[in-house]
Amino acid sequence: MPMNRRSFIGAVAAGTAALSAPMVMGQVRPRVVVIGGGSGGGTAARYIAMDSQGEIDVTLIEPTRRYYTCYFSNLYLGGFWDFDGLGHSYGTMASRYGVNVVHDWAVGVDRDARTVALAGGGSVPYDRLVISPGIDFVEGAVPGWDVTAQDRMPHAYKAGTQTALLKSQIENMREGGTYAMVAPPNPYRCPPGPYERISMVAHVFKEQNPTAKILIVDPKENFSKQGLFEEGWQRHYPGMIERIGPDFGGDKVSVNPETMEIDIDGLVEQVDVCNVIPAQKAGRIAEIAGLTNEAGWAPVRPEDMRSRMDDAIFVLGDASQQGDMPKSGFSANSQAKVVSNAIRHELTDARLFPARYSNTCWSLIATDDGVKVGASYEPTEEKIATVDSFISQTGEDAELRRQTYQESIGWYNGIVDDIFG
Repeated sequence: MPMNRRSFIGAVAAGTAALSAPMVMGQVRPRVVVIGGGSGGGTAARYIAMDSQGEIDVTLIEPTRRYYTCYFSNLYLGGFWDFDGLGHSYGTMASRYGVNVVHDWAVGVDRDARTVALAGGGSVPYDRLVISPGIDFVEGAVPGWDVTAQDRMPHAYKAGTQTALLKSQIENMREGGTYAMVAPPNPYRCPPGPYERISMVAHVFKEQNPTAKILIVDPKENFSKQGLFEEGWQRHYPGMIERIGPDFGGDKVSVNPETMEIDIDGLVEQVDVCNVIPAQKAGRIAEIAGLTNEAGWAPVRPEDMRSRMDDAIFVLGDASQQGDMPKSGFSANSQAKVVSNAIRHELTDARLFPARYSNTCWSLIATDDGVKVGASYEPTEEKIATVDSFISQTGEDAELRRQTYQESIGWYNGIVDDIFG
């Protein structure tokens, strides 16, 4: 069934709604603190508050007053979406659902005292803590680049000002110039994301700068939806895009932001715009809280996303190491429903439903040329495991691709309503 706003919200709510029983913890309401107001944390905060009907005190800690989604930010780069359409506020979550929204940075977690320290001073106590901080970048992952170079060579993998900066650089690149992307190694946020971005940049160049070149420097042998993207690039942007994989030095790259040069295994390329997407790890607060492993991710239990380091803490979305699910907004939203149900079961004796997870990632290659990949998942003893999956096929007709793109718009409108109310 095609996805739209109504069917998305109905589908994700059906498997996670619970029947709340009277509170069993006395007169003081149990306290849930959520760190991070994106697809995982925002969904968890709203659903815990909404479905507990006031029986749980919910505090959301999120530094930004307006949250910009990474998903659909590539469409903004390509001219298919407005920047303002990426941004969403927390007013409805606070006024309608009673979530206490604190705009501050969480800078520490005392797991013994069960408190979260704030950058502005003071701390917030919790009975259960949900951490959904997204990603941070691995220091030194791309030699020559760190976050101090992000204005010169933007990553644009945390949406907002970085996305607007990259769009400006793309649109103002000299005629016939070179746009380069340093792609990330696995695992990283939104597996098809870098390649949808290449498609959207190529779309802009085809219309505004047709002699421009695009260079992808990629440490991976293959990537998500590779056949679909490469078919689309050949059809829509022939001769414009070159990809250098690990066989030709794509895994041996350094950059010089001052001179706008890329060194690919000793071969130096002068470029005009350079989008560096480094290797990634869980958002910093997960590491500070002692919830991450040597790989930089937070291991969780597959049945409820509970941290393997602390029974009172749940880790959602991109920051978690859970098994087969990709790091995506859809995944985080799906995981948050399971966490919301588990927390309400523990704190209010709400009915506990079996965990079910799902994900779909849509990508736009050109005007009305949309593709998708997705799966459903169930917990096993070791991990969240794929049950079944689907992917668009090469050679699909134009009408099916147009419908897939329209489906993605319905999903976007549905998920932001589901998160922010």
